[in-house]
Amino acid sequence: MVSVLLTALLLPSPQAPQLPPGHPAVTGSSYVPQRVFDTRQKTFSDFESMLADLARADAVFVGEQHDDANTHRLELAIVEGLTRRGVSVVVALEMFERDVQSQVEGYAAGRITEEQFLKDSRPWPRYASDYRPLIEFAKAHHLPIVASNVPRRIASDVSKNGMPAIEKLGSDDRAFAAREVLCPTSGDYYQRFGEAMGGHEGANANFYFAQCVKDETMGESVATAFQKNATGRVTIVHVNGAFHSDFGEGTADAARRRMPGRRIAVVSMLPVDDLDTTKPDDDDFKRADYLVFTIGK
Repeated sequence: MVSVLLTALLLPSPQAPQLPPGHPAVTGSSYVPQRVFDTRQKTFSDFESMLADLARADAVFVGEQHDDANTHRLELAIVEGLTRRGVSVVVALEMFERDVQSQVEGYAAGRITEEQFLKDSRPWPRYASDYRPLIEFAKAHHLPIVASNVPRRIASDVSKNGMPAIEKLGSDDRAFAAREVLCPTSGDYYQRFGEAMGGHEGANANFYFAQCVKDETMGESVATAFQKNATGRVTIVHVNGAFHSDFGEGTADAARRRMPGRRIAVVSMLPVDDLDTTKPDDDDFKRADYLVFTIGK
């Protein structure tokens, strides 16, 4: 868990190789084994029933396991399914940062090539297999794409120097982080983060603040995207690491504060070894509105 939390924060993002157009990860056509659990009804449901419900949400946070292939294919299936139902979808991603929004929009609009887009947008290491299918679907269907995250250089500075790093940002960089940053050093989320980091709160305080800045920025990005598109019915689908939105905390909570009265739904992807014998435990009932179990890598 420690490595999962720190990888997205600190490691560089090398350019990824591209997959051929007919690859299953690009077409999204291959069957993905999965079971859906509705935590409110406390019963197994099905993917289409989940989509019918998510279509009524204002924002959907899809919490992924970064290294699981089936998780990424199901993320695409959610966006495809909502689009098929006539929902106006906005795709927002943790995996792209606010300072490359113009590059994201330029590629989606066909103003720059994919080669230029990848050169300038700092894609995550497995972009070709994990996120390219989602970007290409959004591009093909003219869905807005939001680069929601705070730039890594800012998060890294906070992880080293704490919250004063935000206060020292110049006017240009300050726009890339949330205007309001609330980082309570108590409560369930703070405790979960400390446990995931090994329980050494003092040594990891700045890492928590960096995590919090990411949450606040992504939550604000979702709220801003909703307001920007609020003239019509729209659903923001935000893809992020599951820790950011599980239990309705982190990024999901940051968006909820900024979207009073709007419905925020949380989906958590859970790779397992055996779909037939899997069942959620008591803690899982609180994890998300929907648990999507799939066969792990």
